[in-house]
Amino acid sequence: MIEMLQRIWTLVVKEFMLILIDPKSRFVIIVPPMFQFVIFSYAATFDLQNVEYAVLDESKTEQSRTLLNHFNGSPHFELVHTLDTTAQIPELINTRKVRLVLHIPRDFADKIINHETAVIQIIADGRNSNVASVALGYVQEITQQYGTSLQTELLSSGLHTSLVSRAWFNRNLETRWYIVSSLGGIISMVIAMLLSALSVAREREFGTFDQLLVAPFQPYEILIGKAVPCVFFGLADAMILSLGASYWFDVPFRGTISALIVVLLAFLVAVVGVGLFISSMSVTMQQGLLGAFVFIMPSVLLGGFTTPISNMPEWLQTGTLINPLRYVVQALREIFLMGADLSVTWHFIWPLLLISAVTMPAAAVMFRLRTQ
Repeated sequence: MIEMLQRIWTLVVKEFMLILIDPKSRFVIIVPPMFQFVIFSYAATFDLQNVEYAVLDESKTEQSRTLLNHFNGSPHFELVHTLDTTAQIPELINTRKVRLVLHIPRDFADKIINHETAVIQIIADGRNSNVASVALGYVQEITQQYGTSLQTELLSSGLHTSLVSRAWFNRNLETRWYIVSSLGGIISMVIAMLLSALSVAREREFGTFDQLLVAPFQPYEILIGKAVPCVFFGLADAMILSLGASYWFDVPFRGTISALIVVLLAFLVAVVGVGLFISSMSVTMQQGLLGAFVFIMPSVLLGGFTTPISNMPEWLQTGTLINPLRYVVQALREIFLMGADLSVTWHFIWPLLLISAVTMPAAAVMFRLRTQ
């Protein structure tokens, strides 16, 4: 037992040295994670600021000006054009000069005074459906606030109702919290996958694989020796990015460090198993890289990072059960935003352990077959 541990330790040290000595491997570990984290964190947000819009006010009354003041006072909108006729609308939308056009009809004030329903037309650029839907949500919120103020002014007595909304875990509904909290898991997966997918292929391409086989090492010992550094560097990157999420982007960390580490370890072991399986089949490093990206792309798309899994077809939701990224994305969001601990995240941990129990032996079997 002691001799086996000594052999594994020797392989681990050797793999650490190979990764740290190789300039390409050092670059993969340090530069891309930081660059991707900063770019994604700033760019990937569904919050809209300064949405360009135009106004066609055919009413030109005190009521219409009051409504427009609500839009002018909102940080989400920026007035860039004031129109005179409806004929000007198509050109602005077609040329992307505005995303919204607010059309107030002539009878707007008359209907308000007569306690009738006043209709406001919003014309949105639907080429980007996500931007349009979010912007229309902001418009609806502003018009509801305006309607509430009208009820207060016009009704001196009677029953008044008001709606008070609160969002748990993310009080201001900042999408950056939603995205950045799970970003460390995705980037660590990319790093661990690339390192593990290149590990055996690197040995074959450099001509040192045969020397490794004639050494007194068992195949599973070689596999463990190559897996440990990949898991270590993936975990180190994930922890650094978690610190960046908390201290740079002010994402609250309400959970426990133990839950974070255990979830990431279970996830990275599963991912490294896939990477070593790919590397065992690869003859060159180029094949290893290609195999890694073939796994990474669908894994991210089906991991629930940007699109909810519940919106996918049922057969596809069933397929995501074998995707380790699905569990770590949800677990990290619960750890950061909900304050989850080990007991709460256990229903994410055991599927990851189950996936690890399949991927690592599969990598060992493939490695053994390729060495025969």
